[in-house]
Amino acid sequence: MKNFLSFFLGLMALSVGFTSCSSDDTKDVTPEIILSASEIAIPQQGEETVFYIKCNVNWTITGETDWCTVSPSSGDGGTTTKVFLNVSANQSGTDRTNVLYINAGADSKSLTINQLISMSLNQTQYTAKAEGDVVEVKLNTVGGHSITVNHNWITRQTDTRASEAIERFVIAPNVTGAQRTGTITFKLKGVEETVTINQDVIEVPAADRSGMESDAMELAGKMIIGWNLGNTLEATGSETSWGNPVTTQAMIDMVKEAGFNAVRIPCNWMTGYVEDTESCIIKATWLARVKEVVDYCVGRDMYAIINIHWDGGWLENNPTYAMQEEVNRKQQILWTQIATYFRDYDELLLFAGTNEVHVEGVYDDNRVTAENHEVQQSFNQVFVDAVRATGGRNAYRNLIVQSYNTQINFALGNLKMPIDQISDRLMMEVHFYDPYNYALDESNPTMYWGEPYAAFGIDNWGQEDHVDTSFASIKSSFVDKGIPVIIGEFGANRHSMTDENIINSRAYYLEYVVRSAKNNGLVPFYWDNGGIQEEPTINQMAIFDRKRLKVVDQPALDAIMRGAANQ
Repeated sequence: MKNFLSFFLGLMALSVGFTSCSSDDTKDVTPEIILSASEIAIPQQGEETVFYIKCNVNWTITGETDWCTVSPSSGDGGTTTKVFLNVSANQSGTDRTNVLYINAGADSKSLTINQLISMSLNQTQYTAKAEGDVVEVKLNTVGGHSITVNHNWITRQTDTRASEAIERFVIAPNVTGAQRTGTITFKLKGVEETVTINQDVIEVPAADRSGMESDAMELAGKMIIGWNLGNTLEATGSETSWGNPVTTQAMIDMVKEAGFNAVRIPCNWMTGYVEDTESCIIKATWLARVKEVVDYCVGRDMYAIINIHWDGGWLENNPTYAMQEEVNRKQQILWTQIATYFRDYDELLLFAGTNEVHVEGVYDDNRVTAENHEVQQSFNQVFVDAVRATGGRNAYRNLIVQSYNTQINFALGNLKMPIDQISDRLMMEVHFYDPYNYALDESNPTMYWGEPYAAFGIDNWGQEDHVDTSFASIKSSFVDKGIPVIIGEFGANRHSMTDENIINSRAYYLEYVVRSAKNNGLVPFYWDNGGIQEEPTINQMAIFDRKRLKVVDQPALDAIMRGAANQ
C-alpha cells in the first residue's frame, strides 16, 4: 500500500484529458475509473488501510460486509479520493475473501480483499523451572488454531485477545528424578508448529541433620500445650473469608504469652491457591504468606505444624479405590512443593499430611471398610515419601500422619504406620470431641459435662471414664511403642457466657481432657475457631479476640493451662 500513491500519480499523468462534469453532463461522458489497486491482502488480525479512486464521473462502492467496510463509500467525479478500508480480525478459522465494486454509470471495477489465515510463534523453545512454572506462547493468529498437549505434566490455560493470541501453559513440578522434555503442537490449516518445553529435575540436597537432633518422642516431650489457628489459612477464597482477621505477629505473641508453645496451622493449598487444579502449582504469593505465619511462630520459639486441611474435600472426602491414584498424584505434587519451600526450617516446624480423611457421612465402625482404611493410609505413605524425597533437613523432619477421620477408635487395630526411610521420626494424630452432643452439637446440645454436674443433666457416655480409657488405649497402642500422639484438635462449644454453672462445667471438661492427655503422653491442641460472639454462643470456641488482641474466655484458658501443668 505504500506505493499506491506514487502508482496513482503516474496514472494521473496519463489522464490529463479528464474533465470535471456535473451530473447533467455525465450522459455525454464516457465513465472511466482508475483504482490504485485491484487486490489487497489483509493480515489475519485485521487492519485499517487505504486505497485511491480517480473517476471522471460520480461513483459509489458496493459490496461491504460486517467485517469489511469502507469510508467514504461514494465520491464526486473529477477528483482523487482517499478511501479508508477497515477489515476486522478473522477468527473464523478459514480464509475469507470479499469483492468491493466501484460503480460509475455503465462502468464498474472490482477490488478484491483477501484475508488469509496464517500462524507463527514468537518462540519455540522454553526452559521451565524445576519447581513448576508458567509458560506463555505468543502467536500472530487470533483464532482457528488447534493445540495438542503431548504430556500430562503440561496443562493449557488460554488468554485470547483481539489482536493476538497468548497461550498459557502451566508446567507441573518435576519430581521424576530426571530431566524431561515435552512438546506442544500448534496447527492452523496446513501450518504446524511445535513448542518444546525443557525442565530440570528438582534438586535434592544431601540429608542435613543440623537443627533436627530431636526424634519424634523427644520433640513431642517438648510440646507442652498447643493451639489451633482455626478458620484462617484453611479458609477458601482468602485468609479472612471465614470471618477472622489477617494473622499478625502480635496475635501469635498473645498466644505465646498465654502459655501455648505450639501452634497448628490448618492450611488450604488447592482451593484458590494453585495456578491450576490439575497441575497443582501453588501460587508463590500463597507460599510466601504461609511462610510469614510460620515465621511468626518459630520466631517466638514455638513449634508450628502445617498440614493439608479440608481444602474443598478433594483429598479429605475421597479414601476410595476410584479416587486413590488421582488424589495421591496431587498429594505428591503439593507436598513436594511445600516440603521444598520449607526445607531449611529446623525441627520447630513439623508437617502433617492430611486432616480428617473420611467418606462423607461414613463415621461409624460398621460402615467404614477395609478399602477406606487402605486408601487413607496410602495418603499417609505418599506424604511421607514425598517429603523425604526433597532431602536436606526434610530427611530428618518429624512428620505427623492420621488415622481414619482422626478418630481414636479407628486408630486402634486399623492404622498401619507408613514405612519411613528413617526411624523414630513419625507421630500420629487423632482428634477428640467426645461426647458429640456436648462438644459439637449445634441443634440440641447437652449443656453440662462431668460427674460434678450430673445433677444438671449430662450425657450417658463420654464422661471422665471414657476420656481416660480412650487416651490410655492410644498410649498403649502407640506411645508405649515409640510413636508419639498429638490430639490435633479438641474442644467444646461455649454454650453460655453468663451461666456460671455452664461456664464452670466447660472449664472442668477442658481441664480434664488436657490433664488426662498429658498423663498419657499425648500432646493436645485446642481448637480455636475465632468465634467470639457472646449470645447465642453455638459453635463459638475462641479463647482470644484476634482483632482486639485480648483474652475473651479466661475460664477456658485457665482450665487448659491447669490441665497442661497438671495442677
